[in-house]
Amino acid sequence: MKRKIYIPLVIIVVAVSAAFIFNKGHSDNRSKEIEIWPAIQPYDTGYLSVSELHTIYYEQCGNPKGQPVFMVHGGPGGGTNPTMRRFFNPKKFRIILFDQRGAGKSIPFAEIKENRSELLVEDMEKLRKHLGLGKVFLFGGSWGSTLSLLYAETYPQHVSGMLLRGVWTATREEIDHFYHGGAEKYFPDAYNRLIQSLPDPEQRPLPDYLLELLTSNDQGTRNKYGSEWARYEIKISDINVSDEAIEQSLRNNNVYAFALLENYYMANQCFLEENQILRNADRITGIPCTIVNGRYDMCCPPITARKLHQALPGSKLVIVEDGGHGGWPVIKTTIKEMRTFE
Repeated sequence: MKRKIYIPLVIIVVAVSAAFIFNKGHSDNRSKEIEIWPAIQPYDTGYLSVSELHTIYYEQCGNPKGQPVFMVHGGPGGGTNPTMRRFFNPKKFRIILFDQRGAGKSIPFAEIKENRSELLVEDMEKLRKHLGLGKVFLFGGSWGSTLSLLYAETYPQHVSGMLLRGVWTATREEIDHFYHGGAEKYFPDAYNRLIQSLPDPEQRPLPDYLLELLTSNDQGTRNKYGSEWARYEIKISDINVSDEAIEQSLRNNNVYAFALLENYYMANQCFLEENQILRNADRITGIPCTIVNGRYDMCCPPITARKLHQALPGSKLVIVEDGGHGGWPVIKTTIKEMRTFE
């Protein structure tokens, strides 16, 4: 039986599968009543070798005989978090969390070699086979929605349904909004701080330039711009994130892998052709799909969610009126919508 529990709001913001998963904070540290499933521990953990270089971490929780669900984390480079286990009814679902290449507990950490979207898709398929699963349900937010859609379009016969939050399809328009002035219209201070921190504030395109700095031979340079990028994204990822909470997050977490992998992927347009995901949406029109997006999501504006909804007849689109990219209104709605798939 699901129960209502009191959890500090800062933990809720941290736990959601936003563009990344690390301790980003919220300015309001009061407890909020959130409907979230009780904490659980994995009944199985392991590592799966997916190439000569990469080995990915995975864990299984909940009901071993339940409906399999892949929790597809954000980033790229975000990694999983124990609170992600709590978005699902543990009596109904076989909950599988896994860290993508270079992220979380996967080995090697923060590695961009042999790290591309199509390889991550194949890793998911290898994991499905390794665990002896039939069809799997895909639960992905932000970059996790991208990877879920790519997997579904590649292996539609292995997907039972999808719940996507904060949709990202990696078009040039989306990347430019993120890096080149779209989010700046709403967060000019945060954007200006990022730009003015750069050795050459005029150099473009930004993801390529940031990737150059994040792969510098100088560790100090790598750490500095990893933190600057993380600070910018944390700030724009929710409606009201305090500077104090951002600094606390940067002190308490290693944000380098997230910054490196995200800018590496964005500099390469996530290794996708322009509009690839929406162009191939006809491959997944028969798969049940619910899309949740915050009205004020600065990382993944709701126009993209609407385009996906229009490309998938029969899909359900839920706009969270008081939601950003993360935050408790979006989490609460996402958990509520997941119940419809039990």
